[in-house]
Amino acid sequence: MSKHPDIIPQPGILDIIPYVAGKSGPAGANRVTKLSSNENPYGPSPLAKTAFAKMAEKLAVYPPSDHSALANAIALTLNLEPKRIICGAGSDEIITFLCQTYAGPGDEVLYTEHGFSMYRISALAAGATPVIAGETNRVVDIEKLLNACTENTKLIFIANPNNPTGTMVSDQEIAELAAAIPRQALLVLDGAYAEYVPGFDGHAALVDARDNVVMTRTFSKIYGLAGARIGWGYGPSHVIDALQRIRGPFNLSAAALNAATAAIQDQEYTGKCLAANTEWRNWLAAELAKVGIPSDKSHANFILARFSDTQTAQDCNAYLASKGLIVRGVASYGFPQCLRITIGDEIACRAIAGYIAEFVKETRA
Repeated sequence: MSKHPDIIPQPGILDIIPYVAGKSGPAGANRVTKLSSNENPYGPSPLAKTAFAKMAEKLAVYPPSDHSALANAIALTLNLEPKRIICGAGSDEIITFLCQTYAGPGDEVLYTEHGFSMYRISALAAGATPVIAGETNRVVDIEKLLNACTENTKLIFIANPNNPTGTMVSDQEIAELAAAIPRQALLVLDGAYAEYVPGFDGHAALVDARDNVVMTRTFSKIYGLAGARIGWGYGPSHVIDALQRIRGPFNLSAAALNAATAAIQDQEYTGKCLAANTEWRNWLAAELAKVGIPSDKSHANFILARFSDTQTAQDCNAYLASKGLIVRGVASYGFPQCLRITIGDEIACRAIAGYIAEFVKETRA
């Protein structure tokens, strides 16, 4: 990395290790099935596709800056207050807004050891200090989080369900955490995978009940709009008002806003995606367990397959890639002996199960 003697970035910036996305395919492969980025294999609602395409005739016009149509659609669908919703370029941008607004030099941003890497990146970009709390058996540990809190803790990030583990903690545990954190701290509940849990509100009720809890959500997962980059947050009025002050006026394209509005309204399609994911997630986990590859019960659209050691996981990853199947190595998340496998459609799930069974048979021969 080259450095200039006089033009120097703010403290923390050069400590950031850039985010690495899941691979799209191996070099030289002709046909690839990508199961590395937790995308919806069925794509977005047909209504969302139509809504996106309609905006092609309005590319010369700035998009609306208040996002009211989308906020109203979200609020109506999920029984929320529209004025307490903020929209961003993926939930990543909401995370960035929170760190910019509430954390800086001398402040601490707390998250768990296997948490989403953007928590650390956004904390460092704001000049704050990232702090890691341990987990227990790949599950968020509320006691360990509370023990890691200090008078400098300003933000506490928890993904529930978590990525890359797929594990989840209960509403009661989260409520107990919210009641016990320091007075100056804000609890941020990342619900990127909330829609994959039947009947789960992403802790929206807790957000309504308290003044120190924020929820983030995304259209990148079950809604199939990862390429449109759109997410949202829901929180107390005092938080949303502060975040809106640093949000760029045109941070979302008109096409993305239109597509997301249609997607949130098409809950019938969303329900079909949920049902398919649940069926094939359970099937794949059971098939891998039969050949000695365990995983925790997942509440998301992926499973974290655990191998006997790091080398075996790497060898299996390479074997799958040679067959045109791309999964995610998660050594950067503290799991060098694991592979995160997105739940694809029936064809993809059967292919993954079959090739992993072949790999296990060959390595044991």
